[in-house]
Amino acid sequence: MDRRTFIGSFAGGLLATPHLLHAQQRAIPVVGFFRSTPSAPFAHLVTAFVHGLNETGFVEGKNVKIEYRWADNHLDRLPGLAADLIRRQVAVIVGNSQAAEAAKSATATIPIVFVTGDDPVTRGLVDSLSRPSGNVTGITFFGGGKLGAKRLELLTELVPKATVVAFLMQPNWPGSIAELPDVETAARALGRRIVVVKAASNREFESAFATIVDAGARALLVSGSPLFSSQRRELVALTARHAIPAIYDVQEFVQNGGLMSYAGSLTASYHQAGVYAGRILRGAKPSELPVMQPTAFALSINMKTAKALGLTVPQSLMLRADEVIQ
Repeated sequence: MDRRTFIGSFAGGLLATPHLLHAQQRAIPVVGFFRSTPSAPFAHLVTAFVHGLNETGFVEGKNVKIEYRWADNHLDRLPGLAADLIRRQVAVIVGNSQAAEAAKSATATIPIVFVTGDDPVTRGLVDSLSRPSGNVTGITFFGGGKLGAKRLELLTELVPKATVVAFLMQPNWPGSIAELPDVETAARALGRRIVVVKAASNREFESAFATIVDAGARALLVSGSPLFSSQRRELVALTARHAIPAIYDVQEFVQNGGLMSYAGSLTASYHQAGVYAGRILRGAKPSELPVMQPTAFALSINMKTAKALGLTVPQSLMLRADEVIQ
């Protein structure tokens, strides 16, 4: 090779290098991790999700990139965050109910994997659990309409003298609205009176608990919602301050000092969402992945909290508990 040919080849290589590097960078898929909540209370869900991706061979920073978007409970931000992920040409979006709904409204082509504690068919996320159509599938830890009734039954077993039970709900959350009729039916069967108390934001928590106390409620059933789970430390602190025994929809409350929960695993759901996202990155279509449903529900009891409330946990509950925090 003469000097002129060498220089030309070298210069051509220099010109091509940026394009090759760009192509290599573009080859790394991007996953959008999208929630309506703040990030801090849910770091463990990110860890579970990343572990699920790892199971399918994807390692963040090595062969996959993750773009995180958090709406901090400001639901009006969801459409803009969804649009931003779409502009970044993510390969798949993983989100909780409200984030997934925003993403679904924004794209009919980018695959979406939801994680929800509600019925995804009722919410309109999918038409069928076994055969989801279009670009959406996911995981639900929803236990059917009787799960709220089951929590009420467990609560009254622990606090049998509580003839008045408060039901704290988020009025703009569909899951709370759907749960209420079954709770009221169960309350009548158990001879309890339900006091419905609403809180649409954490600014309303103090007044909500004042209402609970004024109503003479001796126990509390906290309905599931992303707002409540993101503010679980504040809610647990309020139940402790007012000495009200409470049952919650996810075990994270109990791990943060709450009394009792009965639920599917939110952490396991996000792990499975990571697996589904990885399978989609490897070529699976959302319509080929049925919506995953819980196979078991866990009863968690915090014995330290029970003692602080002066409660004796009956042996019948102890024998059924899957997690007991001392």
